Amino acid sequence: MSEAKFIHNDLKLVEPSFGSTLTDLIIELDYLRKKQLGGSTHPKVFFQLKHIFHTLESIGSARIEGNNTTIAEYIETKLTETKKVPPSIKEIQNIEKAMAFIEQNVNDYSINRAFLSEMHKMIVDGLLPPPEGEGDATPGEYRKRNLKINKSLHLPPDWLDVDDYMNELIAFVNREDSPKYDLLKAAIAHHRFVWIHPYGNGNGRAVRLFTYAMLVKTGFNVNVGRIINPTAVFCSNRNDYCNFLSEADKGADEGIMAWVEYVLKGLKEEIEKIDKLSDYTFLRKEILLPAISHSLERKYITDVESKILKKVIDLQVIQAADVKEFFVGKANAEVSRQIKRLIDKKMISPEKDGTRKYVLRFDNSYLLRSIIKLLGDKGFLPVRDEF
Repeated sequence: MSEAKFIHNDLKLVEPSFGSTLTDLIIELDYLRKKQLGGSTHPKVFFQLKHIFHTLESIGSARIEGNNTTIAEYIETKLTETKKVPPSIKEIQNIEKAMAFIEQNVNDYSINRAFLSEMHKMIVDGLLPPPEGEGDATPGEYRKRNLKINKSLHLPPDWLDVDDYMNELIAFVNREDSPKYDLLKAAIAHHRFVWIHPYGNGNGRAVRLFTYAMLVKTGFNVNVGRIINPTAVFCSNRNDYCNFLSEADKGADEGIMAWVEYVLKGLKEEIEKIDKLSDYTFLRKEILLPAISHSLERKYITDVESKILKKVIDLQVIQAADVKEFFVGKANAEVSRQIKRLIDKKMISPEKDGTRKYVLRFDNSYLLRSIIKLLGDKGFLPVRDEF
């Protein structure tokens, strides 16, 4: 392999021709961005799904960097409380926390140096710096040494130039351009961040969160019924990810265009796929009901619990009277006991505090294993594992 070298490339917007596939992708994604999701899935159920995809996004991002934790292993850490977790699990937990930070703050603040610094600190929190671990000796600060990227012909800029390059990138991201350039800018900025490699470690994890932040900022509103999972684009085939980045490293418009098209094509496919989950008819038939059957087969739940949970899924919101048919001849107290048992097992939860109406809960119970399995069976997982 040739020796890596640094070649300066200007940061600029490329202009795809009107008849190109890339222009079609930008138009289609702009439509998806503005599309009102008339989701029929109950918000409490939808946000549990969203949380699952945050988890999957975090596992996928760590996986690209060589973390071998399986989905099953990570899900088990959610089902059993452990005070001390291994670094590989901590790395994924950190990415989840950083995603939550982005959603809570990105619409109120600029994606600037302070924002990125906070994000980077979260990513490397509690992890030893290399070679022992996946942390960084200077969390939140730009590197003060020169770096090489493993298996890349591109040598990142000298550490003395990182400040200038990052200032330029942040100005580029925050520049007032026409909204038609938003997605183009997000993909170009992803490549530029990797090209600069601003931190001592954690750059891969940071850039994927940076991309997530840009997408939320540009109107893929994840707080009103949409899930976006950009890491799925990159982790489905790590070689493609690295090869397209390498082509863009050369600085020619063709390589940048190919990179942008790769990112936006994957993003469009992911968004169209995951948007299906906001349609409750689809979610009920393809994921939730089969997950209850799977849980019963695996003896995670009893036959009576299975019947109650299927009723919850059918109605979305239930009260005690809706499940009395399963307790013929039994006192009302028995129905209340069964409902309380399901609440204690974290399989249903009150629709609102203080009410006696209940919705399905699966984000922190043994039902989670079955939901993940069904999402995998239907092709929704960004990372493929045997579950």
